[in-house]
Amino acid sequence: MRTCRAGGDLRSLVPWLKEDDGRFRPEEGKLAERAPLDFGDVEVLSRLNDEYAKLTEAVVPSVVSIDTAGVKTERLFDVWGRTQVRRYPTQGQGSGVIVTEQGHVVTNHHVIAGQQQIHVTLHDGEVYPATLVGEDTMLDIAVLRIEAKREFTPLKLGDSSKAQVGQMVFAVGNPFGLGETITQGIISAKERSLSDNQRDLFQTDAAINPGNSGGPLVNLLGEIIGINVAIFSQDKENPGFQGVGFSIPANDVRDSLLQILKRGRPIRGFLGLQMRDLDMVVRSALKYDGEYGTAVLAVTPNSPAEKAGLRKFDVVLSYAGVKIKSYVELRRLVEETGVGESVAMEVWRGGETLTLNALITEAGSVSSEATGAESTGGKTRDAGEVLESLGIEVRDLSTLERAQGYSGVVVTGVARGALAVDRVMAGDLIQAVNHSEVRTAREFLRHLAVSAAVQETTLQLVRGGSAVRVTLPALPRRN
Repeated sequence: MRTCRAGGDLRSLVPWLKEDDGRFRPEEGKLAERAPLDFGDVEVLSRLNDEYAKLTEAVVPSVVSIDTAGVKTERLFDVWGRTQVRRYPTQGQGSGVIVTEQGHVVTNHHVIAGQQQIHVTLHDGEVYPATLVGEDTMLDIAVLRIEAKREFTPLKLGDSSKAQVGQMVFAVGNPFGLGETITQGIISAKERSLSDNQRDLFQTDAAINPGNSGGPLVNLLGEIIGINVAIFSQDKENPGFQGVGFSIPANDVRDSLLQILKRGRPIRGFLGLQMRDLDMVVRSALKYDGEYGTAVLAVTPNSPAEKAGLRKFDVVLSYAGVKIKSYVELRRLVEETGVGESVAMEVWRGGETLTLNALITEAGSVSSEATGAESTGGKTRDAGEVLESLGIEVRDLSTLERAQGYSGVVVTGVARGALAVDRVMAGDLIQAVNHSEVRTAREFLRHLAVSAAVQETTLQLVRGGSAVRVTLPALPRRN
């Protein structure tokens, strides 16, 4: 009965009645000997196929895989209020591209941020340590130098201003740690924005996945026209490519790269305005019906803007002869202006048009004068002491958070007994210090240290989806 249920019959119960002797008998089968089409039938596709392979062969040797390792520190409190520090290892992975014969590599800042060890794997499989030359947190660019005495094959940075929507592009990188991978697509759109910091990005449908960050987006000549930086994914927990990726234009990358190689950091112009686009509410409040401009909501004390005569509720119409359509455009023009350069601006104020001249300074060069702080009798407070007294710990926004449109820094914790307790909470999104917008944790801490040393400091933040304004006390004066 068991044999029948298994599909057998009576012969299978009697060994000498079996027909199969257990030996395999070859099957006859004839395979096709020629392809359905000749190369002459698909001549254009054949040439295109060869050119794709030639492009890949030329580009891939300049693309590297980046592996990072570090130790992250987390501050914990036990039930008795005692502080404990926990350290745990972190690892990261990304891509990069060699841009100089000396072995300089461009990648994303978020690929190497907070990591103590950086190793680069070249096309031939050789692995070398790399050192950080400089970083541009605003643009999300970092420049590394490979520690090896050998020849390098750099890729040329192309002119991204010539890129057109619809043109064919190729993304090269190390997705999911699989190794060298090249994907094809087009430029889907230009001047996309993930945040106030990352704007004028290229959007592409060339497949970009986790691990592609920092790799190049190249044109048909193998020139770098962008550095892959982010993807848009509706699944925030498990992000994956959905046909929308973003790349930083090569012209922006080149400017930042040259400044980092020359000075170790990027240099950008600073005006000192908090602005807002002219929507219906702003136009109604200001009684302004002009076609161009961006509204001034606040002016940083002792900034170039204040010294030029700009005031709250002014409307900036033009900057250096360029008509302003949005505050993002004005910010870009200011950042591209040389430090020490005088720029003429047309400003609308209460129905009148004025011409003001501002002397642009360097962004990030915060001093007591720039923040409107008073002197402490010739004595300066140590920045570390100020920050320790306030007790605020923050981090930069992740790429996904920027992709969702957030800007600022996120509070990760507040030390017990610190001045910021009950004022600032973990999870707060801090967007401005004394009306000056902050983009990175470093920028926030620098502004905070200078201001809180001598005066009350106002923080504009978002908590639970609502805008909140918090005032921090100044540090007690020394005797």
